[in-house]
Amino acid sequence: MDRGGVPAEEGGVAPYTDIRRDGLSGRLPPALRPYAILMRLDRPIGSWLLFLPGLWAFAAAAPSWERGAWLTVLFGVGAVVMRGAGCVVNDLWDRDLDRRVERTAGRPLASGAVSPRRAAVLLAGLLAAGLLILLQLPAASVWLGVASLVPIVLYPLAKRVTDWPQAVLGVVFTMAAPIGWAACTGAVEAPALLLWAAGFAWTVAYDTIYAHQDREDDALVGIRSSALALGERTRGFLAGAFAACLGLVAWAGVAAGLNPVFLAGLALPAAHFAWQVARLDIRDPGRCLMLFKANRDAGLLVAAALLMGRL
Repeated sequence: MDRGGVPAEEGGVAPYTDIRRDGLSGRLPPALRPYAILMRLDRPIGSWLLFLPGLWAFAAAAPSWERGAWLTVLFGVGAVVMRGAGCVVNDLWDRDLDRRVERTAGRPLASGAVSPRRAAVLLAGLLAAGLLILLQLPAASVWLGVASLVPIVLYPLAKRVTDWPQAVLGVVFTMAAPIGWAACTGAVEAPALLLWAAGFAWTVAYDTIYAHQDREDDALVGIRSSALALGERTRGFLAGAFAACLGLVAWAGVAAGLNPVFLAGLALPAAHFAWQVARLDIRDPGRCLMLFKANRDAGLLVAAALLMGRL
């Protein structure tokens, strides 16, 4: 096995890749597999991270268990659809650069397994499905969802012009918090914006960890990232960003009038974040990927803490 978890080619070693051919995509008919890989259905962590800020909002503001459960299902499906759309946009922008980076050279657009035209058709279908889901929500949620399309399209460009494309991703990946809050209450209130800001700090932190996988290749091909900008200062930055996330979540909970017991519940995600900072090794791509994926559990712990404030 190579270090990406893909069997070595006969007679040689397969290049490092984070594509999982033994996951969901491997169980689909061969004609569909490249499209599943293009949407990252083989790697559900991105859908989790897109969904979790919405779960924070439901935990803090859902008017009933039934409404919270319905929104959880709706946003879960929406996260898979819109994460897939975002990946298609990203890979259309980056297909030439992806060919030059070991981890991404096997992506369907970079390798030629999917043509740009077919990717555009898939993107149109995903956006149509996302719109149908969005239209099930109140008007404030719909307008926020439409507005989020702008940073989704601009994110792949950001890595070419700024050292902090992770900040653009932070705006995109936390939109579920205000959209979810508006879906619960019909309006975007102060706690929603605080959860959005908390999610922003969290996203910039975990995506900086993720970016350290490609630090050397990115430097060679001219891609910019917070990992390159921070280098050895990453550990201190993560500690500050995770602390900001927790502080903003606490502020949001207090502003929402939650039972103060939720503050005790935040000790668990705080411990998880501290573990990530302690375990970080920016020279170990495998560990960076492991820590990045661990943020699903961190996000669930934040949601559980907020839910404690409703009991």
